[in-house]
Amino acid sequence: MQLKTVQSQRKIYSQEEAYQSSLAYFKGDDLAAQVWVNKYALKDSDGNIYELNPDDMHRRIAKEISRVEQKYPNPLSEKEVYDLIKNFKYIVPQGSPMAGIGNPYQVASLSNCFVIGNEGNSDSYGGIMKIDQEQVQLMKRRGGVGHDLSHIRPKGSAVKNSALTSTGLVPFMERYSNSTREVAQDGRRGALMLSVSINHPDAEDFIDAKMEQGKVTGANVSVRIDDDFMKAVANNTNYTQKFPIHSDDPKFTKEIEANKLWGKIVHNAWQSAEPGILFWDTIINESVPDCYADLGYKTVSTNPCGEIPLCPYDSCRLLAVNLFSYVDQPFTKKAKFNFPLFKKHIGAAQRIMDDIIDLELEKVDRILEKIAADPELDETKAVEIRLWEKIKEKAISGRRTGIGITAEGDMLAALGLRYGSDEANTFSVEIHKTIAVEAYRASVHAAKERGAFEIFDAEREKDNPFILRLKDADEKLYYEMLEYGRRNIALLTIAPTGTTSLMTQTSSGIEPVFMPVYKRRRKVNPNDKNSKVTFVDEVGDSWEEYVVFHHRFKEWMEANDISTEKRYSQEELDKIVQKSPYYKATSNDVDWLSKVRLQGAVQKWVDHSISVTINLPNDVPEELVGKLYLEAWKSGCKGVTVYRDGSRSGVLIANEPEADKTLTPFPTKRPEVLEADVVRFQNNKEKWIAFIGLIDDKPYEIFTGLADDEDGILIPRWVEDGLIIKNRNEDGTSRYDFQYKNKRGYKTTIEGLSHKFNPEFWNYAKLISSTLRHGMPIEKIVDLINSLQLDGESINTWKNGVTRALKRFVEDGTVATGQKCDNCKSTNLIYQEGCLTCKDCGSSKCG
Repeated sequence: MQLKTVQSQRKIYSQEEAYQSSLAYFKGDDLAAQVWVNKYALKDSDGNIYELNPDDMHRRIAKEISRVEQKYPNPLSEKEVYDLIKNFKYIVPQGSPMAGIGNPYQVASLSNCFVIGNEGNSDSYGGIMKIDQEQVQLMKRRGGVGHDLSHIRPKGSAVKNSALTSTGLVPFMERYSNSTREVAQDGRRGALMLSVSINHPDAEDFIDAKMEQGKVTGANVSVRIDDDFMKAVANNTNYTQKFPIHSDDPKFTKEIEANKLWGKIVHNAWQSAEPGILFWDTIINESVPDCYADLGYKTVSTNPCGEIPLCPYDSCRLLAVNLFSYVDQPFTKKAKFNFPLFKKHIGAAQRIMDDIIDLELEKVDRILEKIAADPELDETKAVEIRLWEKIKEKAISGRRTGIGITAEGDMLAALGLRYGSDEANTFSVEIHKTIAVEAYRASVHAAKERGAFEIFDAEREKDNPFILRLKDADEKLYYEMLEYGRRNIALLTIAPTGTTSLMTQTSSGIEPVFMPVYKRRRKVNPNDKNSKVTFVDEVGDSWEEYVVFHHRFKEWMEANDISTEKRYSQEELDKIVQKSPYYKATSNDVDWLSKVRLQGAVQKWVDHSISVTINLPNDVPEELVGKLYLEAWKSGCKGVTVYRDGSRSGVLIANEPEADKTLTPFPTKRPEVLEADVVRFQNNKEKWIAFIGLIDDKPYEIFTGLADDEDGILIPRWVEDGLIIKNRNEDGTSRYDFQYKNKRGYKTTIEGLSHKFNPEFWNYAKLISSTLRHGMPIEKIVDLINSLQLDGESINTWKNGVTRALKRFVEDGTVATGQKCDNCKSTNLIYQEGCLTCKDCGSSKCG
């Protein structure tokens, strides 16, 4: 009843209305408009949209933040909050907070990151299944999850069950990975980080697990490496693995050649971009929360992108500060960073982050109310209830926050500094030192007004390296912290800012600009006299190729009286770039060792961690990866990931001999009943529906056509799955029926899918289903469908719909061969969550 009242009070906008308004808001930036409408606009489970553009979202968020502010002394007004977050100019809540704050239609958490863990280090099947359930329950509430596997007994260990010996880590990696792939989060899959200690006897199996095609595709993997192992690598000595890890009285030990295992880590990272590395002793020694390890704050793993190391059942919310906006008179000789405004806003950002914790606690209460009201048995709900109770306890007692940044590359260019230079690195360190001091100052002042986090104890923190650096930087702040405490146990991070940077229209996170100029293509009507056809493709479609300027590079051009409207040759564009502060400062130009050293220097002022990737060209030797990893350890990085151009293709290796491969994983005779997914999509203004028959969660057949018209299929929008049943008509011919359960649990059957769809669609669907049944890889079927040259607009619309429905089932990480990125023209494309994603520039195409 309450939800209906909320709906009746809000105006509903069509997808097109929201898109057009957002397109104007972003000044014609199609990608930013699409991302906002699809991911962040307020909408209900029926797809009704209640916000016209991001300004509506910012007013929604400001209203909720100011409501919390009223609980405390000296509250920020709604207008003050709105002025800080509007237009994505200064402060940007990231991801879950942006989508969830003030959202009455979604029972979800505001936390971006969670870590879970087996209390008591149990690796019984009961304990492992409990972690599996907790992971799924968190992911369905929109959270990314990390957990460590170091507590699981190594392969061959004695167990007291019918198996007699343990299977080791890898089967459980597969279990957790598969669970991740099953969970949908508003059209996207969950995100998972699995970690293990290098001290574990099965570490080598863990390191190799993703090298086989199709294995552990639903998780990122990272190795927790300790200083003893790194010293053994540097000194070419042996290293002892144990179980339990680091035990004084282990049940099992194994001596290995450190350099041999190190070589495997380096090779696999060079070939497939995984595993990532976590320098675990650095993480623990620097960690402020680990001063409270005996009180439940012992760090055990990280979130999926590695920027937030966490203890079990703690979570964190993320917010980014747009560094570019603090450069006065950017790209001119008078350019200057506005430190006074920056310091003021960092204080406000930390205050807003603390408010978001209160909003999260309200969300957790709503989740617990929802679980309590669910009709399941109490024993079924027990694990989920206890999970959220523990998360609530950690949020209350620690009040962890995650302030980060975006636009570092653009900020440096606006100041005339070349990313990667010594001068630029020195300035970046000063920026992050300022963030640390001002955020901690705000947390101390909040403690004075609102109270310190429950377990604050200055005596515990007195020898922590991070706290001591703060003391050296600002002694007055340190002594205020001793007197009043601190509101938050840990405060800072540098997270990836993919969609955030799209909407701030800046470079991403701490990374350099990818490309200042690139080309895109758009389809044009050749009959349009004003259109400029660059080329005609193999199916006769006309295209215009046009230059796109990175938003801030365009601002540099305008500041220097260089036309952004003129049509330039490539030679002219190259000369323009050479004159700019972006020259030799892109992700392909920056010296890799310099980037690693910058990360290590900045890390000293970030109490959590930094998500950053070292991008390498395809032809670099493996030895360079090892050199970069060693430099990262020496420089004080907490973690490091490399990506060699095109390296993902190295994952696609099968262990089976060539002769054993088969193309027929399915039964040759169609089963009478198939589980089925229902996929809805829209082409132009037409609504379409697809029924995808599945065997072992893999597509076996597909039927698709128009929905919701007098000749099409009409089923409720909430139906997402059911059964496709093969039946016989009275004349002996076969037909396919679709059956689903209505909300009262009764079965509803739609007879004869073949009679509901256009005969031409049906015949092509039979052809496509035949290729699916014979085991042809889905990405190859997508390529086949795209290559069909069919007459008529409706049949081509059908083509688009079928490929869109099938792409959902392409395994994440699969290389898309023979295709180029529309944004930067790179061929380094992979499938990710059903979309084509460019590994070089990060753009995604989901159509």
